[in-house]
Amino acid sequence: MLSRRAFFLSSFASTVAGLRAQNPKLRLGFDTYSMRAWGMKSLQHLDFAAKHGCNAIQISSLDDFESLDPAHLAKVKAKGKELDIAIDAGTGCICPTAKAWKPSFGDPVENLTKALKIAHLVGARSLRCYLGDTVDRYDGKGIEYHMESTIKVFKGARSVALDTGVKIALENHSGDMQAWEAKTVIEESGKDYVAACLDTGNPIWCAEHPEVTMEVLGPLTMTTHIRDTALFEHPRGCAAHWTVCGEGCVDMKKIGAMQKQLCPESSLHLEVITGRPPRIVPYLEESFWKGFPKSRASEFARFVSLVKQGHPLMTPMVIEDAPGPKVPAFQEALKVQQMLDLEKSLEYAKKNMI
Repeated sequence: MLSRRAFFLSSFASTVAGLRAQNPKLRLGFDTYSMRAWGMKSLQHLDFAAKHGCNAIQISSLDDFESLDPAHLAKVKAKGKELDIAIDAGTGCICPTAKAWKPSFGDPVENLTKALKIAHLVGARSLRCYLGDTVDRYDGKGIEYHMESTIKVFKGARSVALDTGVKIALENHSGDMQAWEAKTVIEESGKDYVAACLDTGNPIWCAEHPEVTMEVLGPLTMTTHIRDTALFEHPRGCAAHWTVCGEGCVDMKKIGAMQKQLCPESSLHLEVITGRPPRIVPYLEESFWKGFPKSRASEFARFVSLVKQGHPLMTPMVIEDAPGPKVPAFQEALKVQQMLDLEKSLEYAKKNMI
């Protein structure tokens, strides 16, 4: 017979286990692009992740690997297992009709197939990729034309994705698609092998509230890019400035809670992009809406509400990670800033999001 103390401890342990099951802790990591100025490669990124208490990482470019030789990729996989760091992989544009696509990429299906096989060799569950960016909404063809091209490429790589067990994770990237459009591509391609790489910074360029993005894409999400944004009203609409988690206008605590509810199996990857000037979203101009003929009024209203509650970024920042001449001294300062901002964001996420 159990003693009263043993019974109490057993009951307490069961209660704790039940609460943990109901409130799973997210794996926390970062997208390697957060440290882009450092020129680090995959093994260095894994060491950095372990040092900072991460148990996940998204190696978001094939260029981030020291070598694509299978023997080296096996080492990356082994190191991830040794450090208990779940690896997600990534590549770039996969849409042959988008402006970002280059003929040098070769056949689009073969390009995606190669990336899937590399992801498999490092033990990744997902491969992040994207359609294009804002310019593809205004090229006269319309975003649906490029969505169809993307679906065709995905279907061409379906068998490889299923054979490797690596899900294609479509990112809502740089203003290319609103959440409902990305959802359409995923569902029409096939949810059995295509998922979302949910980004909370990019919806701003589509005049979309990041919480809308999470609500729509969350149930389809396999991996994430999480960052904060400072937004404020501008005569043309609003201006937006990416920043450290917790310093912007997005309710990052709520974003974390939504991820736990909607996609708890996906890692929370911080993609901290600081060092860029504010960008204008000119939604008060008619020309902006030519790229969004099917935008949803109720969703836009939520974005406007976020803007009206927002504020400019009031913290110091080195601005250099942008087109134009590169000042060596600023580039060195940018490296330090990227590390510090990622470290601050990781600490914020540990305390408030996972």
